Amino acid sequence: MKTPGSTYRLQLHKGFTFDDAAGVASYLKALGVSHVYCSPYLQAAPGSLHGYDVVDHRQVNEELGGAEGHERFCKRLGDLGLGQILDIVPNHMSLGEQNRYWWDVLENGTSSRYASFFDIDWNSAEERLRDKVLVPILPDQYGRVVSDGGIKVVRQGSIFRVEAAGQSLPVAPESLFVILNKAADYARSDTLNFLAASFARLPSPELWDRRIVLTRHRDKVVLRGLLERLCGEEQATCEAIDRTVKELNANADALDGFLNQQHYRLAYWKTADQQLGYRRFFDVNTLIGLRVEREYVFDETHALIVKWLKQGMIDGVRIDHPDGLRDPLQYCQRLRDCAPDAWIVGEKILAPGEFLRESWPIQGTSGYDFLYAAMSVLVKSEGLRNLGRRYAEFTGETVDFVEIAHEKKIAVTQEALGSEVNRMTNIFVDICESHREQRDFTRAEIRRAIREVAACFPVYRTYVMPEREEITDEDRDVIEWATRCAKEKRTDIDGALFDFMRDVLELKVKGTNESEFVYRFQQFTSPVMAKGVEDTAFYCYNRLTALNEVGSNPACGGLSLEEFHAYNTRMQRTHPETMTALSTHDTKRSDDVRARLVVLTEVQKSFVQTVKRWSKRNAQYRSAGLPDRATEWFLYQTMIGAWPIDTCRLREYMQKAMREAKVHTSWVANNEGYESAVGGFIDTLLGDAEFVGELEGFVKGILYAGRVNSLAQTLLKYTSPGVPDLYQGGELWDLSLVDPDNRRPVDYALRRKLLAEMKTLDAAGVMARMDEGLPKLWVIHRALRLREKHREWFGREADYVPIAASGKRAEHVIAYQRGEHVVTVAPRLWMSFQGEWEDTALALPDGAWKNVLTDEGVQGGTIKLHELLGEFPVALLARA
Repeated sequence: MKTPGSTYRLQLHKGFTFDDAAGVASYLKALGVSHVYCSPYLQAAPGSLHGYDVVDHRQVNEELGGAEGHERFCKRLGDLGLGQILDIVPNHMSLGEQNRYWWDVLENGTSSRYASFFDIDWNSAEERLRDKVLVPILPDQYGRVVSDGGIKVVRQGSIFRVEAAGQSLPVAPESLFVILNKAADYARSDTLNFLAASFARLPSPELWDRRIVLTRHRDKVVLRGLLERLCGEEQATCEAIDRTVKELNANADALDGFLNQQHYRLAYWKTADQQLGYRRFFDVNTLIGLRVEREYVFDETHALIVKWLKQGMIDGVRIDHPDGLRDPLQYCQRLRDCAPDAWIVGEKILAPGEFLRESWPIQGTSGYDFLYAAMSVLVKSEGLRNLGRRYAEFTGETVDFVEIAHEKKIAVTQEALGSEVNRMTNIFVDICESHREQRDFTRAEIRRAIREVAACFPVYRTYVMPEREEITDEDRDVIEWATRCAKEKRTDIDGALFDFMRDVLELKVKGTNESEFVYRFQQFTSPVMAKGVEDTAFYCYNRLTALNEVGSNPACGGLSLEEFHAYNTRMQRTHPETMTALSTHDTKRSDDVRARLVVLTEVQKSFVQTVKRWSKRNAQYRSAGLPDRATEWFLYQTMIGAWPIDTCRLREYMQKAMREAKVHTSWVANNEGYESAVGGFIDTLLGDAEFVGELEGFVKGILYAGRVNSLAQTLLKYTSPGVPDLYQGGELWDLSLVDPDNRRPVDYALRRKLLAEMKTLDAAGVMARMDEGLPKLWVIHRALRLREKHREWFGREADYVPIAASGKRAEHVIAYQRGEHVVTVAPRLWMSFQGEWEDTALALPDGAWKNVLTDEGVQGGTIKLHELLGEFPVALLARA
């Protein structure tokens, strides 16, 4: 195995299979990438469009072509000399009958062979949920659904199931006594009577008693086989059983009694937010947390992945959501031990100014931190501040993002993540009971304190490990900050409670419950950040939506040249093989949309005047004053950033954005009136030729500057420390918004055609075809070819050295040297000077250089920027 020179992300699903991916592999090879980077392709839930809802870790997704399609795909990559990186999902699995582990748990409860695979609270504080799994799928209250006949028991051969809300669930074997015993009387069958009693006598071992668990499973299989045989041989027996089942379904009291014998509790879907007894992926009820920290769970769920790594079928992996794991460091080390030479990166979301722990034995992150740096250095800070003031005036709303984010995090802990809060509250109540100084803190106080501390966390999580008594100064600083902030915000709660919680989180107070609280609290803060900030606040604070991106900070003021260079210098020193990315399957907007929107910080006066004028003229299209001013501001930015965009795409995106914001409507409580008003507003806007003309005119005014920004950050991605990743289709201008918009089919025939045509063009010819996206394809292709030919020029030994420009426009130049052989030069804030470089110059290292993007020879020493960037907006110099 070897570190990739570059990667190209492909989203696989039943509409784009292994064979489809194999079909574009030769194009990717010609483009210059070294590795194809695939979305998860272990067996996922039926119809999955992303692969993160795995149901079987030991099987390749059949909808993608199964094992045979996978083999053809891998062979094709091998024939072309392409490597492969795979996205893997260790934190959670999808629920459903296809998940044999989960099905076994629902059937057998704590006696299941797989009860310990999942993060389930079998010792609920509520007696009615003790040793049961809550299954919140019913469309109404449980009692009403039972009375209305919405839950039925059905039989297929020897298999019995409960059907409810369009779903099917297994039946506890021991509960079959109720059915079989009565049916035995009807059929006058001693054999059936024996089977009924035998099912009732199945042992009920605890999950830790492996020997008896396996014995129970063996006996259950034997009994089921005997029942199957009996049903096949005696029609009268089948008729008796079916008669009993029919009577059971017709008697609400009897059916309720039977359902109470199951190892799960059917419930109204709304109960999930407060009563769910298992850890989820964020707030998705159908994705259950895995206990992958247990070695046998790791081995079971990673057998295929490890096999592929050892065989060299894949060269590395991207770890999805490592912050959800109980012990991320342990997981990374275990994976590294299985594949010492693999390239491993983690989808670790870092707050601006935060860095990946150097103790993690992986190459780096999946690139959101680089995305933030590359975008923020293109922001005009003064213009951004002015834009913020104008935004506040236009909307008449508070614009303190920190307060908005805090408010939304509190809301998500009260609602979507309420079950998790209740679980931690139960633990902390027990902790307080064991310390007399804290025993009088009430459950309500503790619940509020947990919510407040989590909402005050400035990062996704800490990495305190009680079992190893491991805590860093960085962790302490975060915990101190959060608890101090919480104490200041909630003066109605005794400050001693926050102090005690801080001491528990910092391992100053130890014990079994204390350790469990630390682990669970750390697994909790990242969903709070993701759901409260990324998926809510990012749609509420819209000063400049380009900054509302994963890993970014909408309240930031941009990065200076010095700060950008400091970031890259540190990356070269600590994680020179990290991933660098600009767009992913999870970004809120594509890199080209953000690149265009960033220009608004340079033309904020014109933008604000234009928005005011549009708002005034478009008032006629509002319905009952809707949409509100904040939504209108957001909408105009969306239209500018993604133009041209059709009505259908825009309406679908705005509906998702409004529901995510949870201000006027939401996913669980649709406000049809509001959504209809906004949809109608969009329809009339795009049907107004005069407005569309003005919109196109504004976009035209910033179009070139946005494209220069795109070329600049693209070149930075391919020459900064790290392994550059290209999200599917992003080699041409791509104006996609958040998923599912960014997962539309990619026209590879067009890209293949343009790549072939481009080889006959020079830089001027490429620039002449700007609208087709050729300049971006040109930069990517030429940079990839250089990396392919001289990988060492961009690797661990290729130092990162900033180069300072001189002259009037010196602050508009991003320049740096990689090792002795490569120099990158890119403009920033182009709109502010319109390419008039005047006396601005750059001192190149001595020697002969070649501009890879223009094929021009360049001599070392002082060179004027207007000469270097006269033919093409960015420059990539390599030693001749």
